Amino acid sequence: MKRLFTSLLITLTTLTTMAQGWPAEYKGVMLQGFYWNGYADSQWPLLERDANNLATTFDLVWVPQSANCGGQSMGYDDLYWFANYNSSFGTKEELKSMISTFKAKGIGTIADIVINHRKNVSNWVDFPKETYKGVDYELKSTDICADDDKYKQGNTWVYPTKDWATQNGYQLSTNNDTGTDWGGMRDLDHKSTNVQNSVKAYLKMLLEEEEFGYIGFRYDMVLGYSGAYTKIYNEDAKPKYSVGECWHSTNTIKDWIDATGKTSAAFDFQFRYTVRNAINSQDWRKLADKNDGNWPLVSKEYYSGSYRQYAVTFVENHDTEYRSSKEQQDPLRKDTLAANAYLLAMPGTPCVFMTHWLAYKQEIANMVAVRKAVGISNISIPTEVGSVKDYYAVQVEGSGSKKLLCVVGTKANSYTPNNSNWKKVISGYHYAYYVQGIEPADITLPEVKEDGKPKDGVYDGVPSFCTIEEGEICAFFEAPLTWGALTYTWAWMDKGDGKDYVGTDWPGVGAKLIGTADNGNRVFKWVSTKTTAPDNIIFSGAENKTADMVFTNAGYYTKDGKQAVVTATGIEAVRTTPSTKDNVIYDLQGRKVSKEQLKKGLYIVNGKKVVIK
Repeated sequence: MKRLFTSLLITLTTLTTMAQGWPAEYKGVMLQGFYWNGYADSQWPLLERDANNLATTFDLVWVPQSANCGGQSMGYDDLYWFANYNSSFGTKEELKSMISTFKAKGIGTIADIVINHRKNVSNWVDFPKETYKGVDYELKSTDICADDDKYKQGNTWVYPTKDWATQNGYQLSTNNDTGTDWGGMRDLDHKSTNVQNSVKAYLKMLLEEEEFGYIGFRYDMVLGYSGAYTKIYNEDAKPKYSVGECWHSTNTIKDWIDATGKTSAAFDFQFRYTVRNAINSQDWRKLADKNDGNWPLVSKEYYSGSYRQYAVTFVENHDTEYRSSKEQQDPLRKDTLAANAYLLAMPGTPCVFMTHWLAYKQEIANMVAVRKAVGISNISIPTEVGSVKDYYAVQVEGSGSKKLLCVVGTKANSYTPNNSNWKKVISGYHYAYYVQGIEPADITLPEVKEDGKPKDGVYDGVPSFCTIEEGEICAFFEAPLTWGALTYTWAWMDKGDGKDYVGTDWPGVGAKLIGTADNGNRVFKWVSTKTTAPDNIIFSGAENKTADMVFTNAGYYTKDGKQAVVTATGIEAVRTTPSTKDNVIYDLQGRKVSKEQLKKGLYIVNGKKVVIK
């Protein structure tokens, strides 16, 4: 008996310490808190300001990879893992503040994890050296897969990374890639102990409360390496939520979930494709069909529901959305609301796309409120009750005797349920929700309010932290939050070649973030590396830039132009004629002034205010 009790205790201990992948009977909804090049809407301070609205609807928010990538980036060319968290979406302090605010509102933050590949510092095979908790972490050239970037030329395989490494005196790993190769950056060898130790420390750091306090992970490009390594990493870090981007057939997705030991969920890509097929063809019967022979994970026909727990459903993401005329991708062409109505009625854990939320906050919030009131979870049972070209109707079991009937399609609002117990609770363009087992009056629909974004470009005066040093040639820029956390400066001479006068390429030199203005805007400082001042200057960030502006040394600029001049470290002794030598004299409006034009007043010479009497 004692032996049986000990064995049972060991079993229970193992179960409670292993990573669970995704909770069973989970009733939460997730937001993908960004879109491609969505720097304007996904700044950490802006997401934090919208926390009250987000909390009415979402339990989880998946945010971009949050470390610095060496410049403006969506995060998928990851460079730093430990040392630098000033990214295109905000500073480390802003990130931690957002995660903390989300937690206080009942929202868990999901980190985007990019470990299939990694960006290099200066050549093909070098990585940054970083220190965390007194331990140095640095990937080596031997941590790169032996067959990285391979491709076939005729009947011969070519290995460009290995060839470059050999020619330059480096060695790669002796192990080939355990998954699909990607030619964009160096593919990491997850058989390497150094890679594994670095990844484990990185993931634990993200989860730790004193560091960031993320609650779970979204793994990028998981087919790039064996799912067995996701199992290793999740069992070590023990995230509460884990989901992988396994972009493939249903059987491949199922096999990957199994390979992780069910320590991770996966995005239900086939669910997305069936929605796309129905909407783009305007044949709503296709919601009940396979996509090229693949059932969605959450469909009743597939695996009898045993994988619904691990299905994160979606209808659009940053890789399928329309980006531009040159990057049209594979978007939904219409019926965004109907797509979300279907998504939010079905089992699995729904993940709403950022642009859909921004466009239809109130209606999506209403849909989620009905879903939660009925008690639909990730393992609820769906049953088709109507399917014709103009509409599709599905009944989903909630908690107790509660049920939801979702009807979507061009004739959704002319559909009449065949049971008088169904009561319509909400409806809109090409969708309607009916409920059973709960009165519509007992469902509270949230009120989505304005998100409290600061007004761009509001000038409240020069912050006190804007200071200049003796002889410094510099400028300050108050950037709207929608411009991102990285600001660049492009300066040039009137009689120059039009290039940046310090010799860099567009967008120029990165300005340093020095603080936050009272209105919430970030303030940057640019310091010239030359001893002469430029004639003109432009500030840019994300996909925004100012107009061409006349340069004034120590000028304080907003997107609307120069607002003031920062007080220098001191005013030179009063004299009748400044000793300009080769320097240029400016008045306080930023105009160049010749000696002949000098009148009584205050001027800027050599970075100092000079009084002319």
